Amino acid sequence: MQLNRLFQIVYILLDKKLTTAKELADRFEVSVRTIYRDIDILSSAGVPIYTSQGKGGGISLMDHFVLNKSILSEAEQSEILFALQSLSAVQNPETDKVLSKLSSLFQKTAGQWIEVDFSPWGSKKQKTEEFILLKDAILSNQIIEFQYCNASGETSSRRVEPVKLIYKVNAWYLQGICLDKQEYRTFKISRTSDLRATQDHFVVRAMENQGEENEKASSQQWIKVELKISPQGAYRVYDEFHERDIVKQEDGSFTIAASLPEGEWLLHHLLSFGADLEVLAPQSLRCGMEEKLAKMMGHYKEKGG
Repeated sequence: MQLNRLFQIVYILLDKKLTTAKELADRFEVSVRTIYRDIDILSSAGVPIYTSQGKGGGISLMDHFVLNKSILSEAEQSEILFALQSLSAVQNPETDKVLSKLSSLFQKTAGQWIEVDFSPWGSKKQKTEEFILLKDAILSNQIIEFQYCNASGETSSRRVEPVKLIYKVNAWYLQGICLDKQEYRTFKISRTSDLRATQDHFVVRAMENQGEENEKASSQQWIKVELKISPQGAYRVYDEFHERDIVKQEDGSFTIAASLPEGEWLLHHLLSFGADLEVLAPQSLRCGMEEKLAKMMGHYKEKGG
């Protein structure tokens, strides 16, 4: 946010030649003190910016100032454009404007090196819009509300102070303070629905409960498993297991010896492989798979047959 504002201040001065701290403060909705702090940062970076007092005074740049030759090398210009492209990937229109202006100023055409789509294949643009909503709520300290389905399939209403978005193991997560539980929690975004930002704002607090949540995660029980996956399941093997745990057999199948988190999640995850996977060990996991499969088969047996 500050970097964006600094560049815009320079553009305003290049365009208007003279402005005041109050005008800039009103434009960016910050205090006059913040603007003077920005001016000090620009001066320290080598931008020839100065202020004058009295009638007709204000903030201006020295004549003949050119941004790209004053403080940024060729490599630094490219890095800024590439960084803005990565921000533009989240479809922020303000970032697109800055990227366009800087590309013109630097007289560079940066290749589109990154593209990000936050929605699942075949879905609508709703998930991308939800991501932007979450980002804006975090940056503006807005409380959000949503329906959340936990790992046990239970749905509840949540009211959360959003803090951070995290992408991990092929999924997006939201971290924040759940006001219903008064605890720091992590939510899998794909399990949310009816997401909305409220008009209520919050003051960011110290994350004293974050350590407790990490401690809970570290106390998760892990078990050693042995799996066999058919050649038809090869496309998932290297995506989901570490190479050191995989042994390819002569018939094209794979055996995997790995430690995985114990619980209901593991059963559902292994069942997603369908007939391509067989659990070799431990026996307790085999029994759990058999019970799940028997229950699934019960749904398809003829009633009263």
